[in-house]
Amino acid sequence: MLVLNCSMKLQMLEKMLRLSFPESLKVYGAVMNINPGNPFRKKVVVDSWPDFKAVITRPQKENEMDDLDHYTNAHAVFYKELQAYQELVENINAINWGQIFQIQGLQDGICEISRTVALSKQVGVKTSSFQMVIHSNPDTLPDVRLQMDPKLTLAYLDISHASLLSKTWSRGGNPRSQKYLANLICCFPSVCVLGDNGYPLSWSLTDQFATMIHGYTLPEHRRKGYSRLVATTLAKKLHSHGFPAQGNVLETNIPSITLLKSMNAQFLPCPFLRVIHTPFRFLAKSHL
Repeated sequence: MLVLNCSMKLQMLEKMLRLSFPESLKVYGAVMNINPGNPFRKKVVVDSWPDFKAVITRPQKENEMDDLDHYTNAHAVFYKELQAYQELVENINAINWGQIFQIQGLQDGICEISRTVALSKQVGVKTSSFQMVIHSNPDTLPDVRLQMDPKLTLAYLDISHASLLSKTWSRGGNPRSQKYLANLICCFPSVCVLGDNGYPLSWSLTDQFATMIHGYTLPEHRRKGYSRLVATTLAKKLHSHGFPAQGNVLETNIPSITLLKSMNAQFLPCPFLRVIHTPFRFLAKSHL
């Protein structure tokens, strides 16, 4: 196992990951966030260099972490050989199996390896699957012009909005999710429609893997085009900074799927997989 600290090597890794799209998208987004400042304090580990067969982005172990915080204890993974990936996952210097953590990626073997390794380490796993989408060229999306109430404005999310976002997020509603969302708001691009009271009516933000997440419009403000406005604006903003305009959506979320199709988003053949790992001793304390 090797840790890539050199910025030149990380730039080389970016270029190599581009050759393995779309499966490498999650790791690619994470590495791109490491190079300009590393706001979520991530490290990159590989099985070997430069001919790596597996790569993981993980939290820096030297930073004090909350062992129950699976939002921040997040890993992005990509492999070329499944056996090399399993060996890297089993390495306690690569992953801290003593805490609750999540693994994200776009390859079927991720769930298989997690179940295999977790069983031997007395860790439970919970898997979720989503459709992965990408806007290959957001600049071609037409600008969205709305006849909005002049009291409404298009703006960035503010840290004071984290509580509302947490309450409306399917994975939120607890202090750890609120803290995590507040960190995302501070570190990464976001877009929202603000009401005259200063609170967002519709929004979308970017996570630590450069993925558009938690697109949401308050029920009383739906069917006014706000979702299209914030999604289009954020996709163009990410693209202008060199990030892939990627996102994920549940197969049952028909309104969002319909919106994405109308925006000519590309639905990728590989699903986005999230695997949350919980040591047995924490099962009674976790809020997943």
